[in-house]
Amino acid sequence: MSLSTVRYLRFLQFVPVGRLAPCVAANAVHLELVRRHSKHWNPKFKWLRKKKVIKVDLPDFEDKRDAADLTQEEVRAKMKEKGLQPPRPWMERPFYISCTGGIFEPYVPPEGDGKISPITMHGAKQKVEFLEKKSKSMLAVRKIRSFEEDFDAREFVQEAQDIYIKAHDLMASKDENKIQEYVTERAYPEIRHNTIDKTIRWKFIKSLEPPRLVHARCTDLITKDNIFGQVTVRFHTQQVLAIYDRFGRLMHGSEILAKDVLEYVVFEKHLSNEYGLWRLHEKIVPDWMPPKEPVTKTYRVEPVKETKETKEVTELQKTPSEPEVTGTQGQQFASA
Repeated sequence: MSLSTVRYLRFLQFVPVGRLAPCVAANAVHLELVRRHSKHWNPKFKWLRKKKVIKVDLPDFEDKRDAADLTQEEVRAKMKEKGLQPPRPWMERPFYISCTGGIFEPYVPPEGDGKISPITMHGAKQKVEFLEKKSKSMLAVRKIRSFEEDFDAREFVQEAQDIYIKAHDLMASKDENKIQEYVTERAYPEIRHNTIDKTIRWKFIKSLEPPRLVHARCTDLITKDNIFGQVTVRFHTQQVLAIYDRFGRLMHGSEILAKDVLEYVVFEKHLSNEYGLWRLHEKIVPDWMPPKEPVTKTYRVEPVKETKETKEVTELQKTPSEPEVTGTQGQQFASA
């Protein structure tokens, strides 16, 4: 503040006397009304005044025109200024593989399994072949134990049977969400497709033979650390199955008659995944197994709607034919 201003303010503090009193008072009034800032005296409406103004980021068309002439460093600097990530020359999309697309090294069931006794020559030959193929399965089981320390083939077959029963119960009840915990993503669409517009009655009665682990294999996918394990379990059980169509007519099986079923079921687990589960993956159907009973297809018979043309044709067919005119009667008619 300058010295003259200070003196002038001090001069205003004294009460003017004489003829200069009105002039000094008028100048003092003008000084009080002058404000050097634009702030409103009431701060309560500050938020409302702020909302009156909307900032709009308009596109810079000049930058778009000159983008082709810019270097890579300049483009990267502009994108960094706007908070955008620079483009990359490659495309990477994360994906997760929870199961394989099929069976690797599928188990080949011996012909006549479940019917030939091990005492006979063919049964003894099957036992010897099974022991020869058991070496690779033992190595695969050892690989599985490196990821799952508590894995035991004798205990696992009981767990596999529980998974098998639970998966079939959920398939019959058509529980789309819960069944995904017991079947892999490969088997899920096949199960859903086979249960459309059908009512399934399935029941597990008993095991004719204890379940047995007959085959085990391990393989890596994409990388050496991403390992999957597959185990084939032989089930010889007694079941009840009845399938009804959408009209409630029986298509296959019976709810009263129980049948013996021999199946080779493949279970799979993502061993590299810490939270992986053993799930039903696929069933092996040998070539020598007899074909299944054909499904009786039903259809709805709709009544035929008769039109005017069909009615006229039926009436013409029902009228008797006129007698033929021959002999003298014909001559009389001709002369008439």
